Amino acid sequence: MDSFNTIVRFLQEGGAFMYPIMIVLAIGLAIAIERFLYLNSSKRSNLRIWDQLLPLIEGGKYQDAMHIAGGSSAAVGKILAYGLSRLTSARRRDDIETAMEEGLMEMVPRLEKRTHYLATFANIATLLGLLGTIIGLIQAFTAVANADPAQKAELLSSSISVAMNTTAMGLMVAIPLLLSYTFLQTKTTELVDSLEMAAVKFLNIIGEHQHKDGDHK
Repeated sequence: MDSFNTIVRFLQEGGAFMYPIMIVLAIGLAIAIERFLYLNSSKRSNLRIWDQLLPLIEGGKYQDAMHIAGGSSAAVGKILAYGLSRLTSARRRDDIETAMEEGLMEMVPRLEKRTHYLATFANIATLLGLLGTIIGLIQAFTAVANADPAQKAELLSSSISVAMNTTAMGLMVAIPLLLSYTFLQTKTTELVDSLEMAAVKFLNIIGEHQHKDGDHK
């Protein structure tokens, strides 16, 4: 209970700028949680679809693979669907690779969506904290100028202490938002790398099949 009262007093003493900083924190946390859940869901769906497609592609069952990939909402399914659709019209590896690069370019922005806002919100929180402190100091010095000389030192020290609360709050919000941004960026990069790896494996399997078909002829 004492901790709760301390937090409430800290927020109240910080002044009006505490409220926009708290709003930035709330929006930032909402984005971070949504992106974390989305990326985890994407990773699971990619693994599930890839486990279904790999045996079909290795077995040369491209129509069955196309049916699964085309009906999938997973990123890896969409990308491989681009490549599989080109198998009938283009036999060259470069054409298939270009088609899958197009699919990758379409999917990557969905994975990176909104994550960059976290870094922006971290900067906004820091700047709001500094602005609140500066305005608080201006108000403190103005009040001290008209105060009784005997009370000036005590009044100034208490006013500065309150004014610094907004800077502290801004930093307490900015640090976790920056950490969340870095964490989500790392997860996104891992996902994109896994998609690129799946595309390369697909191309290698197709190349092996074409090589075998050429040898049989």
